[in-house]
Amino acid sequence: MTLLTLTRDGTPTDLPGLLIVHGLFGSARNWGAIAKRMSDSRSVVSVDMRNHADSFWDDEHSYPAMAADLATVIEAEGAPMDVMGHSMGGKAAMLLALTRPDLVNRLVVGDIAPVAYTHTQNHLVEAMQAMDLTGIESRREADARLSQSVDTPAVRAFLLQSLDLKPEPARWKLNLDVLSRSMEQIIGWVDTTALTSFEGPVLFLSGAESDYVQREARPGILSLFPEAKFAKIPGAGHWLHAEKPREFEAALRVFLD
Repeated sequence: MTLLTLTRDGTPTDLPGLLIVHGLFGSARNWGAIAKRMSDSRSVVSVDMRNHADSFWDDEHSYPAMAADLATVIEAEGAPMDVMGHSMGGKAAMLLALTRPDLVNRLVVGDIAPVAYTHTQNHLVEAMQAMDLTGIESRREADARLSQSVDTPAVRAFLLQSLDLKPEPARWKLNLDVLSRSMEQIIGWVDTTALTSFEGPVLFLSGAESDYVQREARPGILSLFPEAKFAKIPGAGHWLHAEKPREFEAALRVFLD
């Protein structure tokens, strides 16, 4: 039994099921359109990761813990799956493939590399924590309040998908305290020296306008994923699935089918 909340689309076919794993501050809901479109030929399971959306909250938010959560989901499905993870979800999916290769057919890693980064996202955590949630009755009102500390409309729109307006006051469906404390782990990576490489097919799919997957990371990637292929989506940044959804979907189909 898994404790993660799952969203299901489509029905099982001869193709392996697809597991979609969102990134930091995300949810299965963010991937709804792509999941529904991909489900025309296979079953698709999208997860809410721990400390996000409708899944459980826990004091631990490490990649070994997240990879173990994903392993439990696939074991419950009863057969290996194709796995697509974006950003934080991509790191969790990579560690899943390295530690439980028996559960992963093909792996797609969305705009992230198996390296430690330096760009903390705690400024966004602090913006959400500082926002006055009392009396908010609409998304427009929430956006106006968040705009006092977050300038970019697209980033506000993304974060506000995790704001539940139904209770009074409204509440964030993110365990912000734990995510803040765990930020070094989230932007970091794990020691893989004791792990053997994943020999299955892997696609590192990046946004051409993003700097998350640098060319100098490729030797390290290939040491862990010797069958890795690399592709970029023109005109897309880090949120490539949101900025270029049709192109992202097309790349998924070519690789997975």
